Amino acid sequence: MAHSEPGPHVSSLLTLRSVSKNFGGLAAVKDLSLAVEPGRIVSLIGPNGAGKSTVFNLITGIYTPSSGTIVFEDRVLNGYRPDLVTAAGIARTFQNIRLFSFMTVLENVMVGRNARMHANLADSALRTPRATREDKTVEHAAMELLEFFGLTRYAAEWARNLPYGMQRRLEMARALASEPRLLLLDEPAAGTNPAEKQALMRLVQAIRNRGITVLLIEHDMRLVMEISDEVHVLDYGEKIAQGTPEEVRHNPLVIEAYLGKGA
Repeated sequence: MAHSEPGPHVSSLLTLRSVSKNFGGLAAVKDLSLAVEPGRIVSLIGPNGAGKSTVFNLITGIYTPSSGTIVFEDRVLNGYRPDLVTAAGIARTFQNIRLFSFMTVLENVMVGRNARMHANLADSALRTPRATREDKTVEHAAMELLEFFGLTRYAAEWARNLPYGMQRRLEMARALASEPRLLLLDEPAAGTNPAEKQALMRLVQAIRNRGITVLLIEHDMRLVMEISDEVHVLDYGEKIAQGTPEEVRHNPLVIEAYLGKGA
C-alpha cells in the first residue's frame, strides 16, 4: 500500500513519534507514529476500543505518553497541561458534548476566546479601558463565528435549549474561538441525521478553508471517505494502515479489523 508520509519539503504541523500509552497492564496505544501536514483534513478511524480518543487525550494534555514524543510545530507537547496545549494552537471538541448549559450561546463562544485574552483580573474587576476594548473585540469575534456556523439567531439562548445538531455546531464554534491552527474533532457527526451530516461535511471543509488543519475521529465511513485527504487506521492501539481514502477502503487489514476474518 502506498503511504502518505510528508514529502521532503513539507513540514508537519503535528508529529507523533513512537507514542505509547499504558494503563496498568493495558496498552491503549502502542508505538504510534503519524504526521499531520498543514492545510489537510486527516481522519483517525478504527473499531470501538481501538485507542482513537486516547490519542486525542494524549495530544491535548489530558494524558501524558508512557513513551514517545508529541511535537506541534517546533515544540514538544509532552507534559503540557491542556490549557497550555490550547494556548499553543490546538483546540478540540468531545465525543460527548461539553457545553456550559446555563450560559448563552454567545457566552459559550466568548469563553472559548479566553486563551487569547490579555486583560488581567484587575483590569476585569475595575473595568479598565483595556478590559472594555477587549470585551468588545471578543464579542465581535464570537458573533462572527456564530454567523459562520449558522447560530446567530440563537445568540441569546441558553446553550442547553439548542437542538442537538446545533449544540454540535456550538462546540465547534467555541473551539475555533481560541484561534487554533489545528482542530481535533471527536465524533462530530455522532447522533446527527443525514441532512446534518451533509451540512457538517461542508462546515469541516469550510474550516479547512479558513486555514485550520483538521484531525478527525469519526465512525461514519461515508463522511470520512468523502472529506479526508488522508486516513490513519487503528486497531487495538496499533496503526494498521494509512493512506488516501481509496487506499484504506481496499486494505485487507482494515476490512478484517471492521468485519472480521474471511470478510
